[in-house]
Amino acid sequence: MVTLSAKLTFYIPHAASLKDKRMIARGLVDKTTHKYNAAVAEVDTQDAHQTLTLGIAVVSGEFTHADNMLDDIIRFMERNADAELVSIVKE
Repeated sequence: MVTLSAKLTFYIPHAASLKDKRMIARGLVDKTTHKYNAAVAEVDTQDAHQTLTLGIAVVSGEFTHADNMLDDIIRFMERNADAELVSIVKE
């Protein structure tokens, strides 16, 4: 069994409040979990209204499958986020 994770940080310049940030986060997390069988959650910067940090976890029987799935999820989130992806840390 292989477990891979990534931490993505997005910049949301138009978020004027935590409510704006939560709307963007909820939409992105819902779209991602609906399309992929992966765990996605806000993991850091909860109090910063223009910074969104999401953690992604993928479990698979093979490393290449897990790695490809994680890369697909990152590309999907980058395309579907109403924010700018500024950092990716894969672990």
